[in-house]
Amino acid sequence: MQTRIAGAWTGWSGDTIVKLANGTVWRQDQYYYRYQYKYRPRVVIEGRYMHVEGMPKAVRVRRID
Repeated sequence: MQTRIAGAWTGWSGDTIVKLANGTVWRQDQYYYRYQYKYRPRVVIEGRYMHVEGMPKAVRVRRID
């Protein structure tokens, strides 16, 4: 799935909740911390992993909505 984050992105905090432009909501499911500000970055979800444009690695997530 490819979409964008709805609004501002400030990075992964360990328990980040990500709201996407397509209306789905995802929760970070593995610990990873990295701050990076972007506005509406592109997102690719493959299986259980989300890669956010500009971040160095994909992080495991789970859909909560």
